[in-house]
Amino acid sequence: MAGGNAIRGSRVGAGPMGEAERGDSAPRVFVSYWCANGHQTRPSFAQESSLVVPELWDCPRCGQPAGQDEQNPPAAPKVEPYKTHLAYVKERRSDADGAAILDEALQTLRDRGLIQ
Repeated sequence: MAGGNAIRGSRVGAGPMGEAERGDSAPRVFVSYWCANGHQTRPSFAQESSLVVPELWDCPRCGQPAGQDEQNPPAAPKVEPYKTHLAYVKERRSDADGAAILDEALQTLRDRGLIQ
């Protein structure tokens, strides 16, 4: 004998798999969702008395939101471009406000003797 292992070739969970060993599965409800690209998704949910089916579901193919109305799917979310810190500041302040703040900062530096 070549120093074998008595349980060689088996692993945890090995063996026939069936409903008898795992128990009965819960009754399922399949709900159809459609995205704006026309993709259909059918996730399943456990059928319970407290079942709350989500109104929206993410499409696994394109990532867009999907709704239950095939004729009127939800619109794609609006994607805004990246804004810099300066762009946000310019939204809050006018050019005149910016000039006043700059003059105040320069005057503070002049008072300290750091610039002329």
